[in-house]
Amino acid sequence: MQKLFRWASKWWPGLIPLAVMWGFAAWNNTLPVEADLSARSSAALKDTVLDKTRIAVDGRDVSLAADAFSEEGRRDAVVAVETVPGVRLVDDRTRLVPEAKPFVWNAERDVVRVTLSGSAPLPSIKGRLTEAARKELGGVEVADQMGLARGAPPRFEAAATLLLDQIGKLKDGKITITDTKVNLSGMARDLGGREAVAAALKNLPEGFSIAANDVKAPPYVFQAYKDPVAATVTLTGYVPDNNVHTAIVTSASRKFFNEKVVDNLKASLGAPGAFNSAVVAALGALSRLSTGTLVVSDREVKLSGDALYEGAANDIRAGLGKDFPKNWQYKPEITVKPAAGPVDGTVCQQLFSELLAKAKIRFGAKRADIDPDSAGILDHLIETALRCPTTNIEVAGHTDADGEDAFNQALSQKRAQAVIDYLVKAGLPASRFTAVGYGSTQPVAGNATEDAKAQNRRIEFLVR
Repeated sequence: MQKLFRWASKWWPGLIPLAVMWGFAAWNNTLPVEADLSARSSAALKDTVLDKTRIAVDGRDVSLAADAFSEEGRRDAVVAVETVPGVRLVDDRTRLVPEAKPFVWNAERDVVRVTLSGSAPLPSIKGRLTEAARKELGGVEVADQMGLARGAPPRFEAAATLLLDQIGKLKDGKITITDTKVNLSGMARDLGGREAVAAALKNLPEGFSIAANDVKAPPYVFQAYKDPVAATVTLTGYVPDNNVHTAIVTSASRKFFNEKVVDNLKASLGAPGAFNSAVVAALGALSRLSTGTLVVSDREVKLSGDALYEGAANDIRAGLGKDFPKNWQYKPEITVKPAAGPVDGTVCQQLFSELLAKAKIRFGAKRADIDPDSAGILDHLIETALRCPTTNIEVAGHTDADGEDAFNQALSQKRAQAVIDYLVKAGLPASRFTAVGYGSTQPVAGNATEDAKAQNRRIEFLVR
């Protein structure tokens, strides 16, 4: 017996390395099997729609964890792994993605980025929306803060994609889908952007509707700057269409007799109502200034500059708002140009002649009503008259040769008197002026053409 124990004590230590070798062999054989099952299980799931998929293999048992977007999709994923050859048991740890009630999606733009937040119904849709935002807003940072949730309405992706097109038209703002209701707010990037957004929203997919659209347009700005040194009036900003564009430039050319009109206007949507009439009236006031700036922003008019004399400044301040449509605001900031030095009668006559060679005092056809477009030339004539306060001045009216001589003489007399009445209203003494109507008796051109007739229809200032 003792011999037996002595013999056993010699061989049993050899079992230890044998066990180690067996365990290593078993472990070494199991690793390829598990890796193979893991790869084939993953391949079996390639056509399923899952999120956060995790596969763990223990021998021939597979643990599947994943977030599914429908009960059917969840079951299909489990079955796909169960049918992988070699899989003995599937530990189902799948779950459904939470459902969002209501289902909310947002796209918000600020100065530096666009942030997508809220919920997307699938990872693929989430990726496509992020890519669509980057494409639409080339160069703008896109921050993806979207989560995944069930409960999206039908045609959600089409609606969100269309709305991403609109975020590109905003300078800043936010677009939200809440189930099938769409809310928009913010400031359009360009004039016409608000209208473009509104037009695009008519193409929302069936079932979606606009709950609120509070997209605002940037200010609709028209500007005019009168520069007496360069002898220009520069028009910049926007007009609603080509017809209004032509009307404003034509009106400016009539009002500014001594300046070249530089036209830098562009046509754009978004003009306030009565834009044309308000701008024309404001240009008339600007034409009476020596130098000045006109800014029309939406329904607010700002006019600043130097009037030629105190009476003109007061008249412009008091009368500016009378010519504007209702609900328009105006801010006149009118000062008075320093008075020029006095001159004698000879220089005064020369100044009158130079002014009237550049522009005419206009009247209604066959009438003695002074055209409002003549306010600028009249203010310059008044400024000149103020420089020679001791002279007497004859205001001479002339007509063309059309019509009866008696009618023409009477009309020329009335027109000359209408001019004197304007001068007296501006503060000049009536005693300095005499109205004389010459009818068609002193033509400066023939009467055969319309141009010649226009030259004959005139007012002259004669220092006596």
